[in-house]
Parts: sequence; structure tokens; C-alpha cells
Amino acid sequence: MAPPHAEEFTAVSASAGASQKPNVLKVTSPNVEYTDSHILSKYVYANTIVKKQADGSLIAEPVEQVYHFKTETKVPRVGLMMVGWGGNNGTTLTASILAHRNNVTWRTKSGEQKPNYWGSVTQASTVRLGVTPEGEDVYVPLNKLLPTVNPTDLVLGGWDISGMDLGAAMERAAVLDWDIQRQLRKEMSSLKPLPSIYYPDFIAANQSDRADNLIPGDDKRKHCDQIRKDIRDFKAANQLDKVVVVWTANTERYAEILPGVNDTAENFLAAVASSHDEVAPSSIFALACIEEGVPFINGSPQNTFVPGLIQLAERQRAFIGGDDFKSGQTKFKSAIVDFLVNAGIKPVAITSYNHLGNNDGKNLSSHKQFRSKEISKSTVVDDMVAANSILYKEGEHPDHTVVIKYVPSVGDSKRALDEYECDIFMGGRQSISVYNICEDSFLASPLIIDLVVLGELLTRVQYKTGEMAKFSSFHSVMSLLSYMLKAPMVSPGTPVVNALSRQRAAIENIMRACIGLAPNNDMGLEHKIWK
Repeated sequence: MAPPHAEEFTAVSASAGASQKPNVLKVTSPNVEYTDSHILSKYVYANTIVKKQADGSLIAEPVEQVYHFKTETKVPRVGLMMVGWGGNNGTTLTASILAHRNNVTWRTKSGEQKPNYWGSVTQASTVRLGVTPEGEDVYVPLNKLLPTVNPTDLVLGGWDISGMDLGAAMERAAVLDWDIQRQLRKEMSSLKPLPSIYYPDFIAANQSDRADNLIPGDDKRKHCDQIRKDIRDFKAANQLDKVVVVWTANTERYAEILPGVNDTAENFLAAVASSHDEVAPSSIFALACIEEGVPFINGSPQNTFVPGLIQLAERQRAFIGGDDFKSGQTKFKSAIVDFLVNAGIKPVAITSYNHLGNNDGKNLSSHKQFRSKEISKSTVVDDMVAANSILYKEGEHPDHTVVIKYVPSVGDSKRALDEYECDIFMGGRQSISVYNICEDSFLASPLIIDLVVLGELLTRVQYKTGEMAKFSSFHSVMSLLSYMLKAPMVSPGTPVVNALSRQRAAIENIMRACIGLAPNNDMGLEHKIWK
């Protein structure tokens, strides 16, 4: 069905492209057409509609719907602006891109190291394309299915409440080895974040000593207008076609959802105009991006996207995504619980303990900010549990506890301990304990790359079904980004998917649909029949 405002929407084409290698993959099919500017595909979407009968029986009906996809192939020159650019994630990601760009190598006690994008699903994973005539599987990099942005080409900028240059901030973060810091220090020191927004009630009081680089005043509408100007100036100064903004700053407390304040688009705009206390900094950044037509992705757990903001994004046909980078403990949890439940094993208790010593941990030592994180971490197994009515009765759910402690001496090296207590065969019990040590920012930074690469790609993909007169963009809420996010946003009234395997399959199969290929499956029928 055509989305609202489809008739008024016109896609904006990129004016200039960045460095791009020719795509090595081409599909030969009557359902695919390659033009000078687009890939056009016809795709039959097969689904099964299940109707529940009064007697409890089910009737399943296979259905099909034809989609037409149009993907712009010219990769634009893209800028990434990070809120919290001077933090651990922002400095680590910036240094990694500079290392790639300058072919920097560095030495550790393990020997010479070279830059890589490991941990990025778009840059370091492959997908099964199909089989050879002899039946052998063929794999290609995921980012070769469609033309995508090369992260090394991203133009970087952003904001931070700390005015420290990125060279000094990189040293303060203490994430990267000293030899690479030494080689990048001069270039990193030339980068300085723009002044940001600071509303003390939304982040922990222990962050006040960093707040020396602020947009002046208390007028939230003026703050939004300044952010809009910053985006426009950054885009013009760097001759960019597109900008994507990612929030990688501190976790905020939850904003209260108040009737008449942030429940509708009009009320939210009025609340911003009156500088209402319950308008958070992250929501101001989101509003600025929506009004500028720039994708905004929230990498922290707070409820940035209050109902009024989502309405505004839908009205403006702007792209938004969130919430909370899914990097270590939660990503593993969404994989192992999916495995256990699908194996017929019943998790009855999940206990997750973390301690870390970076600034994120310091901010989360405040109860209100921790509560935002606790909520995003605690909902990750809900859909997997609900999917198995054999193991779980209606309303039944595993006990699920999340603890986060601040231990300064461990720095960015996060410790995550998980215990999964499960009911198994014939009254037996199984306990699975996991101990994970990782540099938090080394896991989170590649997620920013994926969010930007896929978020930008979505701005170049349009679809049309039979009843639609013209092509349209996807829905404003970029649920395709769920694989990278702990508490994935979805469009209103649609189900949330947390199972990691399903999230990964959605990315792969939607990209396949854009080149007219059927979803991947593991039936392997050609290997299971008489020959």
C-alpha cells in the first residue's frame, strides 16, 4: 500500500559521487534491468497468512505480492556527523578511518598491525549468493550486493560538549594502542568538535566538568536552528551530497511522555518553542535532522524519539533509527537465547553483570541514566520467548536481571558476565556461564559504520506495488538497522524482532530483492535428491 504523502514526495538525486569501484556482481534475469543510474527489479514477495479459527485450529494461506524496486547506483559523497565526536567511539572511529586513508601500520607486542573494519557486518561479512553449476556455494561480500558507501571515503565531523581536540580526546579515551595514536596525533589534533547542547538534568552530574563547549543560551528552538545551520555549513564546506547524523554521546535519562507536550507533532514543536524541561538534547538533534531531511540514528538507550518526533519524521518523510548500539553482551544474548529457544530449551533466568571504566560507565553510574540502559538491555529476548508457546505460557517470561557497575581502573575494557539458567529434559537443569572481556569502543565503532552505510543506502532505494502510481521511499523508521541496535525501533503497530539471525536475514534478503534474487534459504534441495 502507498504510504501517506507518497504523491508529494520526490526523491533527491545525488549530484556527485565519491571514489567507487565497479560493482563485481550483475544479475541476469528478465526481472532485473540495469540503467545508467538505477537497478530496477521485479520481486515476488511470498508470505503466509494464518487465520485462527474458533475451535483453535489454524488455516494457512500462501500469498504473493509483486514489488518493484528502484535503487540509485551512484554512490554519493557522504558526511558523517557524530554527536559526542570527542568520546571513545567518536575518536576510535575517526582514527580508524584516518588509518585506512593513510595506510598507517603500527606495532603492538603481537607484531605489526594493519587497519581493518572487522566487526562491521557491511565491511567484513559475506553472504551466500548462490551455487555453481556443480552445486558449490558461492559467497560474496555483503557490500557487493548493492553499491554502498566506502567508509574510508566518509567526511567526518560533529559536536561535543567537551572542546578538547580529537587528538587529546583520543589519548583521554585510552582505547587505541600508543603507536597508532602517536602516528595519527597531528591530524587528529587538527579536528575539533562543534559546540553542543547541554541540559544538565538529562545526563549524570559527573559529566559537568567536561561541559566547556556549549551552544549558548537556554532557548531550545534556537539550539535546534543552530544544529540545522551546522549541518548545512558542514555539507556546503565539504561539498557533500548527503549527511548522516549519529548520536554516540552520553546516555540520557528517559524523558517523560506528557500529554500536550511530546505526544503529537504539534505539541512537541510547541514544547521546543517554549523550551519545555522535558525536551532532551538528543530530541533537539533529531528534530534538526528531520527538518533538514538528514537521517538521524540514536546509538544510546534513551527515548529520544518521543511520539511527537516520530509523527514529524513521518510527515517530513525523514529517516530515523535507533536505539542503543548492540555491540557485545546484548548481541551475544540475542543469538544464544534464539538458539536455546529454537532448540526446545527453556531459559528461566538470565543474569547479566557488567563493569567498565570508561566515560560511558561513569555516566551510567547515575541511576536515571542506568535505568535507560536497563530498559534497552532487558527487552532483547521478548519476541523469542513469545514465539514458543510450548515452553512458555501466555505472560510467562524468564527472570531477567541487568547490573552495570563503574570501575575506573578497567577503562574501556568492559567485563560482561552472563548466566543462563535453563529447564531441560525431564526436570533437568542446565546452567551456561559466559565471561566476555572486550574493548567496548572496538565493538561499537564498526556498528556506526554499518548504521551509516545501510542508512545511506536506504535513501537510494524506492519501491512500488501494484496499486501505487509512483515509487516511494521506505517508511521513515529504519527498522532494517535492527541488527546493530539493542532496542530496535519499528514503525508504529509493527512487531519488534530481536532475534539476531532474523535481523541479519532481513538485511541480506532485502538487498537481494533489490537485485531480483529470491531470499536465501538452507534447504539445499539439490543435494538431497537422487541424481
